[in-house]
Amino acid sequence: MLFLLALPAGLAIGAISGFFGVGGGFLLTPILLLLGYPPATAITISLLYSMSTSISGALTYIKSKNVLLKTTVFLAISGMIGTQLAKPVVLYLTENGLDDTVISILYLLLLGYFAISLLSKARSNKQAHVTSTISPLRTILIGLLGGFISSILGVGGGFVMVPLLINVLRIPARLAVGTSLTSIFFIVSTGFFSYIQTVTIPLTLATLLVIGALLGARFGAEMTASFSEDMMKKLLATLYFFTLISILFKLLHHATSGLLLLIVYIVTLIVLFLYQYWTKKKRLFFLE
Repeated sequence: MLFLLALPAGLAIGAISGFFGVGGGFLLTPILLLLGYPPATAITISLLYSMSTSISGALTYIKSKNVLLKTTVFLAISGMIGTQLAKPVVLYLTENGLDDTVISILYLLLLGYFAISLLSKARSNKQAHVTSTISPLRTILIGLLGGFISSILGVGGGFVMVPLLINVLRIPARLAVGTSLTSIFFIVSTGFFSYIQTVTIPLTLATLLVIGALLGARFGAEMTASFSEDMMKKLLATLYFFTLISILFKLLHHATSGLLLLIVYIVTLIVLFLYQYWTKKKRLFFLE
């Protein structure tokens, strides 16, 4: 049953990751954990998936010139270093049976913080703008944190980097997403090839998810043109919030309820994307 759902799940999560610049593993890792996969396996599959969503989505952003190349280089290099710093931490947690609990709690803390920060920034109505004085040091620190979290949680790192690029470096949401996705490909590739040497993954499941990722991420990236900067921030905050609640259900031994909640939210987002896509196509048709 799981394998039959892998392709549509890959498409849906890919579309969301392409839209938000979060790599895909941000959603896939907790879903795989809720389904009972060991953390190391879930992380490895999610890193492979994030490689696919990031390169697919990044190509769309590069084409539309929504990527800051210098910032991308700083994030990618420091992020790759961060993934290597995290690997011994993950192995230690796994060997001592602490991985499931620690990873879930870390997810909760990060999701809660970023959901609140994004909503508060959205309410402030301050417009972010690109300047020529983006701090290289702050960019490197964001990349290190993104890479470290990427390797520990099996995510692209974008769910950490995107809000930090918006709130700390004051980069507009659309540029932050494109820059994050482009750097994520290099970061998660480093993490994946590090893990795959010691972890075996179900190849059929991984392949179907990757196919979905390649198709879905481009659609999601194209959908950003249909939403305002403020709406993108609010939607990202709600995504973090519902993922947080689903993981909380898991910690309270109600994994099925958490999984259903996350699925309902993902479906709702996809319906919103399709509605916006249809509305835009219909508007263009009448203009012609």
